[in-house]
Amino acid sequence: MKILVLHGPNLNLLGSRENDVYGSVTLDAINRALEDLAKAEGVKLAIHQSNAEGDLVDWIQKAAGAFDALLINPGAFTHTSIALRDAIAGVGIPAIEVHLSNIYRREAFRQHSYIAGVAIGQISGFGSDSYVLGLRAAVAHVKRAQTIKT
Repeated sequence: MKILVLHGPNLNLLGSRENDVYGSVTLDAINRALEDLAKAEGVKLAIHQSNAEGDLVDWIQKAAGAFDALLINPGAFTHTSIALRDAIAGVGIPAIEVHLSNIYRREAFRQHSYIAGVAIGQISGFGSDSYVLGLRAAVAHVKRAQTIKT
């Protein structure tokens, strides 16, 4: 099983950016936790971060046929990017959207997600644990899908 993990804009600043909102855990620490869980589950991960919308779209498009699921924190692109939404819809890979903060308890403009409509689920508000919960959900979803096929 292969899962693509994408981190959107400004997530490279975790640990030093608005700790009252996003916590003090760094992106490197989140990636290590994901890699540890993936190893325990026998899952291969590819992890990328970009502040550029086009890079994220390119990685999603290249994932078609190569990955079983997508775990994505689109960051601020959650609320603005029809391009990310269309890329996810276009490749047909099950996607799980994650957020460190609860976007529905934040500013009004953050309470809409273009990604939610094409994701199989969304996890938000649990800090860095949102990623771990998201990866667990992705693994469970792929395993169920594989069981149904056999």
